[in-house]
Amino acid sequence: MAHTALTPVFVGLRTGLHVLFIALTGLVIARAIFATTDASVTVIVVSVTLGLTYALGAVLTRITRARGLLRLGWLTVLTGEWMVLLWLIPDAAYLVFPLFFLYIHLLGRWWGAAAILVSTLVAICALGLHSGWTVGGVVGPLVGAGVALLIGLGYQALAREAEQREALVRELIATQGQLAATEHESGVLAERARLAREIHDTLAQGLSSIQMLLHAAERGDPGRPGIEHIRLARETAASNLAEARRFIRELTPPQLDDQTLGGALRRLARTQWASQGLDVQVRVSDTIILPMHLQTALLRIAQGAIANVIQHAHATTATITIAIENDQLQFTVADDGSGFDPLLNSKEATEKSDSFGLQAASERVQQLGGTLTVDSLPGHGTTLTVDLRLTEPE
Repeated sequence: MAHTALTPVFVGLRTGLHVLFIALTGLVIARAIFATTDASVTVIVVSVTLGLTYALGAVLTRITRARGLLRLGWLTVLTGEWMVLLWLIPDAAYLVFPLFFLYIHLLGRWWGAAAILVSTLVAICALGLHSGWTVGGVVGPLVGAGVALLIGLGYQALAREAEQREALVRELIATQGQLAATEHESGVLAERARLAREIHDTLAQGLSSIQMLLHAAERGDPGRPGIEHIRLARETAASNLAEARRFIRELTPPQLDDQTLGGALRRLARTQWASQGLDVQVRVSDTIILPMHLQTALLRIAQGAIANVIQHAHATTATITIAIENDQLQFTVADDGSGFDPLLNSKEATEKSDSFGLQAASERVQQLGGTLTVDSLPGHGTTLTVDLRLTEPE
């Protein structure tokens, strides 16, 4: 049993049951020694066998967490040995009390209650046959059976409550972890947005101003000495400005429509990609709801893949698809472009790809714990496939 606040109670009850059984068995052995009869040796042997059987079953069921037939067999053997001992000596009737608890604990409420009733009747009949019929011989086992039944049912109720509390605690811990992850994700997105604003307001604006000033100087005196250095500086500033703006786009994903990836991809297909001459078909259902970090990563992979298609593939159409089966997600970007040989041109393709290209996509997929494959042939287009597992492995 997992450790809970009620574990000491369960341990105490189990320990008390063991002590009670050992003490009563010792009492029977003591009676057989001090009140010597022809059956004393047999009583001692059967009592020791009963004690060893009880100890062996308690240890095995504790170590192996055995269930079903093993426990039922052990309980049957233990009951049979008790009945043999009860036939030999009436004092063995006291051992029915710890057996009551075993019945209710191992057999459940209804079968345990039936076993308690049967064993009570056996104990009453044995006492009546050994010592004659008395009120104490009838009332004693009945009262003991009632008390054992109530305690056993109370024990089961405590065990169910403990399991429910453990389930609630696990649920609360899981919820706490989800909230912490959500807060962390929100913090990361907020920090990325802040960095994007800082880059836009400082570096991007400064580079834009430098570019404009150099362009003005270039137009003001195109024949002056050193004009090629001014032109080179302007081109460098323009290149760095483009990089800065690309960093800004990387840090700030477009607003997702209703928190869905499909809406964002369709908007990009209608506006940005269509304006660059590429027809992009988006086959992503708006009913697919993914964590924000996963939506952002897939959006960036799609942007990088489509950027490579536009720059290198000379394609006219591309298709973006998401398929989810069980806990497996497959994200594909396919085009009808010129294609390439991934084995021969992997190095060249990596060098041509910018931060939105194959290298960036591979790094993102690796961070998500997935796999990225590129299927392409010269003249037959390219298909980029991302396989991800949506649930963490246990």
